[in-house]
Amino acid sequence: MNEIAPDMRRLHTKAVEAAQRDNTDYAIALFCQILEKEPGFFECRKALRAEQIKKAGAASTGFFKKMMSSAGSSPQIAKAKMALNKNPVEAMAVAEQVLSSDPTNASAHRIIADAAVALEMTKTRILALEMMAKNAPKDKAVIIEFAQAVSETGSNADVAEKILNDLIKSSPYDTDLLQVQKNLSATKTMDEGGYSALEGGGGSYRDILRNKDEAVSLEQENRVQKSEDVAERLIGEYETRLQTETDNQKLMRSLAELYTQKNRFDEALEVYTRIKNSGMTTESSLDQAMAETVVRKFDHAIAALNPFAPDHAEQLAKYQAEKLNFQLAECQKRVEKYPTDLAFRFELGVLYFQMGKISEAIAEFQKAQQNAHKHFAAMSYLAQCFAKRGMNDSAVRTLQNAIKEKPAFDEEKKDLMYNLGCVFEKVGKKAEAMEQFLVLYESDVTYRDVGAKVDAHYASQEGQAPS
Repeated sequence: MNEIAPDMRRLHTKAVEAAQRDNTDYAIALFCQILEKEPGFFECRKALRAEQIKKAGAASTGFFKKMMSSAGSSPQIAKAKMALNKNPVEAMAVAEQVLSSDPTNASAHRIIADAAVALEMTKTRILALEMMAKNAPKDKAVIIEFAQAVSETGSNADVAEKILNDLIKSSPYDTDLLQVQKNLSATKTMDEGGYSALEGGGGSYRDILRNKDEAVSLEQENRVQKSEDVAERLIGEYETRLQTETDNQKLMRSLAELYTQKNRFDEALEVYTRIKNSGMTTESSLDQAMAETVVRKFDHAIAALNPFAPDHAEQLAKYQAEKLNFQLAECQKRVEKYPTDLAFRFELGVLYFQMGKISEAIAEFQKAQQNAHKHFAAMSYLAQCFAKRGMNDSAVRTLQNAIKEKPAFDEEKKDLMYNLGCVFEKVGKKAEAMEQFLVLYESDVTYRDVGAKVDAHYASQEGQAPS
């Protein structure tokens, strides 16, 4: 507040007073006017967002109004996108106009997030990502981006953790989500004194470092989603520096990460190989980074396939098989190198299961269940393996034992009960199957296809069709 011009401070006071009197439109107009001059005034942007949401909540949500809102925002979104590279401040201002009539507009929030990257406004970017995550709680890419951004700064950690955990409940074995959860948890355990000062307005990231030029560079390096121009500029800068700093391992790692971000996977792998061949490091994280780069290369190739091509299905199956074979080979190497690491055993079992190698999967899950963190997940997979082999009695016993061991009614227990119901259903024990599905239905009607199973069951009973 003290850093903005006096006339803007007076305008802000008027806007706050208007908001307190529920004069929402006037407050929004004043907040937008201030942000056009002072785009970095974060408290003002937070207040504006609150008023935009308040206005939307009080307004009609009819179909016609939604159609009009979408129709009116499209030209403004196009205008903001055009301004994004040359004038990110203008792009932000236009996007805020869209949000003033449609505060859930994902395109407008994306524009603000990207503009904030270019303007080095970390908290503004996180606010935009938070809104996107809250409006699309099932969007894995957005949730990961938000959680990663929070991991780097420490702000909004509780909010990010809750949103991420809610998504993990529906995908409890998603390795991408679990890795981000691990990173976020690590961030929360760190000393947050510096971040607390930032939140209270008592400092800045640049003040923490003596060299302000170095601070700017670090902010740009640590950002997961960099704007196109910043990423390209950093690539050029690092390539030039490496001509003289030939042994700078950190610089090479950063360059490889930038290449990967820009989908220049072969160049990234060349840099990683250069580090490995130099003998400068024996870190296992280097092998993992190389493996992840190859997987991202496969994912990029799959995403680039033309879905309308006559050989699309054939090409998709080919790439997916190659990706799975690569992941399997890499995981086997890790298991050979760290034979007592049961988390790797679990990962290997999942890959075998996905490939239909059930006997091999059983052996790995039987070992992995000794890991306290993977115990119930391994038992769930083990039971599914038994069921695929037609060993339904073994599947039932395994699941029932796991359910008895699991006191908390959490996502893992839901998974176990669902799988038990499916096995009972498979062998024709409809009453036993429905017993499991009903418990799930009573606590979470949206869990997988439990709602449909229960409705179908009662619809089949004479005179008991659901209303």
